Amino acid sequence: MAAKRWMLAHGRHLDLDGKALVMGVLNVTPDSFSDGGRFDTVENALSQARRMVGEGADIIDVGGESTRPGANPLTALEEQRRVLPVIEALAAEGACLISVDTYREQTARLAVAAGAHIVNDVWGLQREPDIARLAAATGAGLVVMHTGREREKLADVIADQFAFLGRSLEIAEACGVQRDQIVLDPGFGFAKDPEENLQLMARFEELHAFGLPLLVGTSRKRFIGHVTGRDADARDAGTAATSVILRLKGAALFRVHDVAINVDALAFADAMLARQRPAPGT
Repeated sequence: MAAKRWMLAHGRHLDLDGKALVMGVLNVTPDSFSDGGRFDTVENALSQARRMVGEGADIIDVGGESTRPGANPLTALEEQRRVLPVIEALAAEGACLISVDTYREQTARLAVAAGAHIVNDVWGLQREPDIARLAAATGAGLVVMHTGREREKLADVIADQFAFLGRSLEIAEACGVQRDQIVLDPGFGFAKDPEENLQLMARFEELHAFGLPLLVGTSRKRFIGHVTGRDADARDAGTAATSVILRLKGAALFRVHDVAINVDALAFADAMLARQRPAPGT
C-alpha cells in the first residue's frame, strides 16, 4: 500500500488519502516550452503563485532551468539566482508548500534552507545522488522521476519504469531516505514518444506495485498535442482529460500549468471515486 502521508521538510506533511492534490508549475525561466519569460521576475512569479494558490494549488513547484528537449544548459549559479529569491519570498508569505525543480544537490540544499519543502528531481537521484543524502538529513519530500534520457531504454515501458526507478529507490534507501518521504513520477514526455506515453497511461495501474504514491506531469506535453492537434498553449483541456484518466487509475498528485481547469476536472474524478468505494459497514 502507498503511504497515506507524505513527509516534508520543516515539519510539514501532506495527507494523500483524500482529494487529488495539485502542484502548480512556476517556471522562472526565459525559455520553458509553454510559458518561458512570463514569470522570470520575482514580482511576476509571486503574482502567478498567488493566483495558482487561489485556484486550488496545494504545492508550487519552482523551476529555474527548462527541461524541454534542446534547452540550453544552465550553470548552478544561474539556476540559484533565478529560484532562490522566489522561494524565499514564497516561504515568507507562508501560503503554500514549496517544491524546487532541480537535479543539483547544491541548488536543492540552498532551496530547502530558503524554505522549500520538496525536491523534485527529474533525473531520479541518478545525476546527483547527494540529493538523497540531503533529503535524509533535512526530511525533505522527494519527487523521484523516471527519464529515458542519455541511456538505452528497455522496449517495454513498464519494465523500463521498474528498472530505472528501482535503481533510484536503491540510492534513496542507501542514503537513509524514509519511504514516506518519496513520491514517484513516471516522467511523461521525458524521452518517450507519443505511443510510449499513451502506453504508460494505459498501463498506469501497474506502477502501484512500487507501493508508493504517484505524481504525474502530463501538462501541455507534446503527446497531448499529438492526440489533439493543439499547440502547447492550447493543451490545457487535453491535460485535464489526462488528469481525470490518471486519477481514476490511482495517481495522487498532478503537476500542471493551468490549476483551475485541472482542479475542476479532478473534483469530478474524485466524486466518481467516492461513489465507487464500498459504503462503510458493507
